[in-house]
Amino acid sequence: MDQITSLLKFRNPYGNQEIELQQVVYAAGGTPMMRLRIRERGARFTIFDVDPITAQHWAEAMLAWAKPLAEQAAPPANEVTE
Repeated sequence: MDQITSLLKFRNPYGNQEIELQQVVYAAGGTPMMRLRIRERGARFTIFDVDPITAQHWAEAMLAWAKPLAEQAAPPANEVTE
C-alpha cells in the first residue's frame, strides 16, 4: 500500500482553493514524490505528482519571484495555515 503523508495544508485566500502538499512513497518502490492537491469549489481536484528535482526547481523559481514581493505585502486577513 502506498504511504501518503500530509506535509502542509492551507487555503488560497484569493481563489478559495484548498491546497495540500503530500509526500507519496509508492509500495512498488521508486522515487518518493511530492503530491500537490488543489481542491476547487467542493468536488474538483487538480493533482500533480512531482519528483524531487522538479520540485526543487519549482520551489526555487517560486521563492525567487515571491520573496521580494512578499516582503512588501501584508498577509491576507483570512490566511490559514495548518
